[in-house]
Amino acid sequence: MMRSFNVHLVPINFNNAQFCFCPLEPSVAAADYDAVMENPRYLQGVFGPDSQWPNELMTYAENLASLAVHQAEFERQEAFAYSIFNSERTRCLGSIYVEPCRLNEFDCEVYFWVRQSQMALENALFDVIQTWLKSTWMFSKIVFPGRTVSWLEWQEKLAGNE
Repeated sequence: MMRSFNVHLVPINFNNAQFCFCPLEPSVAAADYDAVMENPRYLQGVFGPDSQWPNELMTYAENLASLAVHQAEFERQEAFAYSIFNSERTRCLGSIYVEPCRLNEFDCEVYFWVRQSQMALENALFDVIQTWLKSTWMFSKIVFPGRTVSWLEWQEKLAGNE
């Protein structure tokens, strides 16, 4: 079953004193690849305990192809991936993925990661993302699998939804 969004206004960018969000697309490939490959093993599991992304041998070309997929999903309004930069937009700090939720009880499911060297920003970023999704996207029921619900509980909920 194809998941879909009920979103009327999709923000292209977000800026505050600490962060800048912009679409995750080929134009940010070099900065994104640098952030991902800083420590790929550290990022494995972002999308679930069995996730093997990113592969430690992922090439720049593979990353570029992945960003083209994210761009196409964004353009079709199927899912929305953003690159997280510092406020000056000089360094990629991580990424955010806003997806239609596979469970009817939530408006969206959201995943994000921060490069290992920037982990001190993770809690502030989590707060900013939640506020942004509620105030700009107008989502009231947001789930962050692995964060606001444990991976075990999330997998059980998904299994019960089949």
